[in-house]
Order: sequence, then structure tokens, then C-alpha cells
Amino acid sequence: MSATGRVVGFGEVLLRLKSPGNERLLQSPVLEATFGGAEANVIASLAQFGLPTAFTTALPANPLGDAALTALRAFGIDTSRIARSGDRVGVYYLEAGAGPRSSGVVYDRAGSAMATARREEFDWPAVLAGARWLHISGITPAISAEAAAITLDAAKAARAAGITVSCDYNNRGKLWQWGKHPRDVMPDIVRNVDIGIAGRDDCQTMLGVEAPETRGVPNATAYGELAAAVMEAYPNLKKQVITLRDGATADSQGWAACMYDGSRLYTSRRYQLDGIIDRVGGGDAFSAGLIYGLLAYNDAARALEFATAASALKHFVPGDVNRVSVAEVEALVAGEGGGRIRR
Repeated sequence: MSATGRVVGFGEVLLRLKSPGNERLLQSPVLEATFGGAEANVIASLAQFGLPTAFTTALPANPLGDAALTALRAFGIDTSRIARSGDRVGVYYLEAGAGPRSSGVVYDRAGSAMATARREEFDWPAVLAGARWLHISGITPAISAEAAAITLDAAKAARAAGITVSCDYNNRGKLWQWGKHPRDVMPDIVRNVDIGIAGRDDCQTMLGVEAPETRGVPNATAYGELAAAVMEAYPNLKKQVITLRDGATADSQGWAACMYDGSRLYTSRRYQLDGIIDRVGGGDAFSAGLIYGLLAYNDAARALEFATAASALKHFVPGDVNRVSVAEVEALVAGEGGGRIRR
């Protein structure tokens, strides 16, 4: 990879508390504790791919905040620009579904360090020094007005410095409780973004761009038209990517993606994912794969295939983070399945 510089992420690190296997929450008196969070998952995955990375957020100066820092540093992520402030780490409780029973998430993020962070805690020229890419999402702006303002500050600073900005729109309806609708907030952020990433309903919910009605397997052409409509509304975007998920059960789904660059629509291979272990972080794995692919390959189609394959693999890795290598993703892109034991 010829380009230099690191990929920087901004968002909230969360303590993930999950019931074992497919148990209901507190069915047994055990919860599995790990750390994650959408933007942090992307940066950790990119670190797994060997890219230089950094992450900034706010974490309390207490043992839980220290543990979150340790988890990030274990991936080789630069954490030197993380603000140590606030009183608590945000938490989410996860119950993994199976068959027709959906997975469920309960958030406990009110009053977290990131929700109560202040704009003056983030020196964006310093945070972005030496960066070539900034990744943000629509989740952090949902947790508080100040977090939304900080996200906008980050995007504006990166854009002014000529740094590529990617944003996964990531609608989380349960979180928007501070008095604004996503469509009041996200358009200003997206006007400072280069690469937009969305699930098929996010463009409508977050930006007000109407999504097509489809049934069964998503129609990539229809969603390509949606991507074109987003780019027409936001001409600053260089690419709009939409992930295409279909399936009626928690552990058996189809997975693909399309990308529009203003002149051409790219469509990935569709993966049939049966026996899913953990779909949380699947979209983050896709974002990381897309960033890596766009940086590593001078080929948009190849980048999209890498992203889709990376995400397909994540569905079979427990935890928030996609703990796979570039070689493993490229092997799947090349058609090498996982049916054989590697010896």
C-alpha cells in the first residue's frame, strides 16, 4: 500500500454484556464481558489488517475506563488522544437470537463519558495530525447534543485538512432521546463526508432520502438508484455504499452490497450465511473492509468484494470485532471456502 498516514476513528467505546450462547438475558447468572462500539470495531478491524490506526473518545479515569483502553491497545491502536473524563463507560446488554427469535439489545448509555463529553476536550488538528482517513458514524450523534456537535467538528476538521471522511449512517432509534430527530442532525454531518455507508433503511431514516420498496432478496439496481439519489442530495459524496441484507431468521441470512460512485454502480457477490454465530459488528466489519479495500486496491469493484467478504466472515466470529486477517478475506474473495481444515 503506497499511501501513508493512519486511519482515525471517533466514537463511543462500550462495555458489552452478553448472555451465554443463545440464552435469554439473565437466564443464568452469567454475562460475558467484552468491549466494542461501532467506530471502535472498525478501527480494531483495520488494525487487524495491519494499518496504522488511532482512536479518540472519552473514557472515565476508573478501572472500567482503564480496561477499555487496554482492550483498544491490545490491537495496536494509538489511544494517546483519548480524553479521560466523565463518570462511567456506556454499556449494552446483548441477547443473541436464534431461528425466528430475534436478537435484542438493551442500552445503558445515559450519562456516559462520551454522552457528557465537551467539545473543548477534542483538539482536532492534533487528533488528525498524520491521518489520511477519519471514520465516524450516526450512532455517536444520537447520544447527546454535545456528542453530535463533536462529531460535526471532527468531520469539518478532517474535510478542511483534506482527509477522507467515511460515515456509516447507522440508525439507532432507541438512542435518539435528546430532542432532535436524526434528519435534524445528520445532513450537516454528511455534507462533510466523502464515503457514505448505509443499510437499506438508513438513507431514509437518517437523511430523508426515500428507500425503494422491495421484497425478498434486495434488488441491487433499486438500491443503486437510492445511492444515486443520496449523491444527488449530497454532491460532496464521492461514493455511496448500501449493504443488502435479507433473510427471515436470526441465524440464516443473505449478505451483499452495492456501491455507486457517481457514474457506475458496482454490485458484490451475495453470500448465504447459515448458522450465524454473531452478527453484531457485521456492518462495522464491512466498513473496515471497504476502507482497507479503497486504500489498498486501485479497483473499486475489488474493494467492494473485500468489504463484503470481510463482513461475511465476521458473522462467524464471536464478539464485536472482526478478528480475521487480510489473507483470510482475500481467500474468501477468491472462492476458497472454510470447509477444509488448514494444516
